[in-house]
Amino acid sequence: MKPTDIDLLPVLGRPTLSGDGRFAAVTVTRPDLAAEGYVSELWLAETDGSTPARLLTRGPHDAAPAFSPDGRHLAFLRPVPGGPGQLHLLPMDGGEARVVTGHPIGAGQPVWSPDSKLLAYTARVPEPGRYRGAPDSEGPRRITKLRYWADGFGFTVDRPRHVFVTDPFADDPMAATTRITGGNHDHADVAWSPDGRLLTFTAARHAGAGDDLRNDLWVCAPDGTGLRSLTDGGLILGCPRFSPDGTTVCFAAEPLDENNNAFATMSYGLWSAPVDGSAPARRITGEDYHLSFASQMIHPVADGVLFAADHRGEVRLVLVPYDGGEPKPLITGARQVNGYAAVDGVDGLTVAAVVSSASTAGDLISLRAGEEHELTGFGRRLVEQTDLLPMEEFTTTAPDGYELHGWIVRPRGEGPHPVLLQIKGGPYTQFGYTLNGPAAFDEAQVYASAGYAVVLGNPRGCSGYGQAHGMYVADDLPRKSAPDLLALLDKALQAPDLDAGRVGVMGGSFGGYMSAWMAAHHGDRFRAAIGERGLYAVDSYAASSDDGVNVAIALYGPDPSRWAEKSPLTYVDSIRIPMMLIQSEEDRHCPMEQAQRMFVALKTRGVPVEMLLFPGEGHEMSRSGLPSHRVARFEAILDWWGRHL
Repeated sequence: MKPTDIDLLPVLGRPTLSGDGRFAAVTVTRPDLAAEGYVSELWLAETDGSTPARLLTRGPHDAAPAFSPDGRHLAFLRPVPGGPGQLHLLPMDGGEARVVTGHPIGAGQPVWSPDSKLLAYTARVPEPGRYRGAPDSEGPRRITKLRYWADGFGFTVDRPRHVFVTDPFADDPMAATTRITGGNHDHADVAWSPDGRLLTFTAARHAGAGDDLRNDLWVCAPDGTGLRSLTDGGLILGCPRFSPDGTTVCFAAEPLDENNNAFATMSYGLWSAPVDGSAPARRITGEDYHLSFASQMIHPVADGVLFAADHRGEVRLVLVPYDGGEPKPLITGARQVNGYAAVDGVDGLTVAAVVSSASTAGDLISLRAGEEHELTGFGRRLVEQTDLLPMEEFTTTAPDGYELHGWIVRPRGEGPHPVLLQIKGGPYTQFGYTLNGPAAFDEAQVYASAGYAVVLGNPRGCSGYGQAHGMYVADDLPRKSAPDLLALLDKALQAPDLDAGRVGVMGGSFGGYMSAWMAAHHGDRFRAAIGERGLYAVDSYAASSDDGVNVAIALYGPDPSRWAEKSPLTYVDSIRIPMMLIQSEEDRHCPMEQAQRMFVALKTRGVPVEMLLFPGEGHEMSRSGLPSHRVARFEAILDWWGRHL
């Protein structure tokens, strides 16, 4: 696999199913190197797999499809000429799509009412005079909350997200649109009750909103009346969905500490709250089921709640019974469920899911009557046009005897091969069986194809191995992560075709943080290092990141006087090996000042250091940045390792 093969890695979005489960639609987004951008189209497939999937819209920027329950219409997002994405309505019996919203910053994911007559969605509402002309002509922003902007978007404080309901069939849908929430609060994840009498959504509307992690679950009528909360703090939550009988709202949540500032369990589990206002409760009694960040959705059906859970590099789709019984696996194996939809029909449960693996970036499959059908074959393009290298799974033990899980991707040939220890981001994510996503194997394929053996693993502190595994590092993240990472590396280096004298360390986000930590504390093990979009100084990160204060408290403790001892920049005098810093100029999550501080500290001490800055990009540049930037990043990394390994 070569850097330019990113155009063989299409990304499939969350699918949608028609009410009878017969049809599935999905967004397919692919990089276009020639056009220096991305093309997003909608594809349609029959879930019985009887006919090949077909192109439904030609984009070039269509997304977020949603079938009406009666199957007669498809709502989706499409940019209007010269403007942002707006909701459009496409009749499935033929005809052109018509635009139904006109928000100045665009609309969000459409959600149909059960009777197929109304659409609910969220949209940001800018303050008067903002986001309509040149930014430098606007007045100053008054900031009073700790959380006021977001990576990849910009300022949020002056354009809160609200819930809207519209009649898409009205002669003038924009005039038939009602905003049902108010205040300077962000609202998200809107869903309908089965009888269409209630909406549910999440919002932080409490007195300390914007200064902590807390949000709550809310319900109201479709006209906005009767607004009330079903939770009262103590949780960070999302994905609310009504149970089929309408008496309960199921949702995903993680408990917070007593100040709502830090995560208490490292387990984003399944919860429910009765609509009558009774206390919410956790639905999965065990703490080992964590909602995967690769999917980030739940779906109540007749027999329980569908839940996508991390598990040893997999993302499994399980069915959690309403009575609290043991979850039943539906989609498992060495692959990841990245999004899905489900309907209960006359033939039982039908599921459409986007599934990726170590050799595919994602394909659409269906599960009907227990039988699995492949509906698209986009993933085969990469296998057919490149020579993918096998992933070799292994286990080893940490110094305290704890079992660890990892993989090696080897180059062709006898070796001895130079070695890269690649550290994932997060930390509470997992390397796994996918060629696309935040912790995927596509990069390992590129590096191995260029001649490097790549070692990857899931040390304690990551998801997928139970709550105790994730919580192990809570009191000392870097010092408890490093021995596990070195144990994974040492196990790999026992192979005679891997060269222990030529080893580099690299990673992004948390991986960038740990790469710098390893360079400072274990530099004798490595020839050189790469830190990408990393956190290097907790104190300035807490003040400059989009969620810095809360993340700093959650990961590095509530005592700022101890942040320095957990900051790689504190130990910069111990770094002797060459280091490259890769950074996006518009990164709001790990801001550019983090890389600048590390660069200056190394440069003034005479350490060989380079900083590669990408204009106009944010934290996700390596996955969704300009295609030319993604290729240039790969080329710079390979050049660096070519010089130092």
